[in-house]
Amino acid sequence: MIVGIPKEIKNNESRVGMTPAGVFELVKNNHTVYVQSGAGEGSGFFDEDYQQVGATILETIQEVYAISEMIVKVKEPISAEYPLVKKGQIVFTYFHFASSEALTRAMMDSGATCIAYETVEDEDGTLPLLTPMSEVAGRMAIQQGAKYLEKPKKGRGVLLGGVPGVAPGKVLVLGAGTVGIQAAKMAAGLGAHVTILDVNMKRLRYVNDVMPSHVVTEFSNEFNIRKHIKTHDLIIGGVLIKGAKAPKLISKEMLDDMRPGTVIVDVAVDQGGCIETTKPTTHEDPTYIINDVVHYCVANMPGAVPYTSTVALTNVTLPYVLKLANMGWRSACNLDKSLSKGLNIVEGEIVYKEIIEAFNLEPVLV
Repeated sequence: MIVGIPKEIKNNESRVGMTPAGVFELVKNNHTVYVQSGAGEGSGFFDEDYQQVGATILETIQEVYAISEMIVKVKEPISAEYPLVKKGQIVFTYFHFASSEALTRAMMDSGATCIAYETVEDEDGTLPLLTPMSEVAGRMAIQQGAKYLEKPKKGRGVLLGGVPGVAPGKVLVLGAGTVGIQAAKMAAGLGAHVTILDVNMKRLRYVNDVMPSHVVTEFSNEFNIRKHIKTHDLIIGGVLIKGAKAPKLISKEMLDDMRPGTVIVDVAVDQGGCIETTKPTTHEDPTYIINDVVHYCVANMPGAVPYTSTVALTNVTLPYVLKLANMGWRSACNLDKSLSKGLNIVEGEIVYKEIIEAFNLEPVLV
């Protein structure tokens, strides 16, 4: 198969779809790999690194899309890329279709087969291709939250770990999934007091077992959320419903209950956000303030640490990329049920229930 690795052109996105190590494996399996010039530079991988393992470098993104049977990316195509995606092409990347009707319709019109990293799902319900980026984003959420709690950043002026004689900051984590647990782990490591909410008692029991005593769990409901937002300094939104829009757990009017300078980091922004006032931001301009509450809603948080993120992503995507390249998407998805759940759009037709529901579209039988 001819595999293309284009340069990411989303604002401040420095990750790349595959490391040279991943390209090496594809070439070893007799596939042809085209990499756009400069695609890996932001992650610390250069054209010569790819050439040394057998890739061919192409100058433009148009050339990469035109020649490739499968495109391997990190982020969803943006509007400038829509016309480049062609009929019959496989596009394997993070899509988060439920948060963008324009992207959904563009990929339907293209006639491509879109396989979304975030909906590839193992038998136990885990999301193997979303997990490493959720781990990065969960850990980063505390780094960024701690920074924006500083007064020059318009935060409350609270040091999360406190100091002797001064109580530590309080962190409220919504969701005890991968993002929430990683955020809680980082916050606890800094010495903050952490409250983590979820509706899944199994997850809360797990958190209770593995976290130190200054991480406390409570069942997630509106009453408890309203209670805690009044006293917590940093709020992490880590809620995920697979392939669907995130539920809005904090409404705009609830911001009035927060103290001025409270910081919200909504990691669920890719799926529309779990805060009503969430709107996507970029690393270039990451925050905005509503009702004296600082919102950090960067839609590609792991893009700020591209070396770590790219290596972590290739570690988990490569086995699936090899299956798709070796067998074609139909055979690969027939044999691998986890991969088949990644099918969101097949040759222009939506086949993923949550996307159909998000935009009230007619279901398609495949």
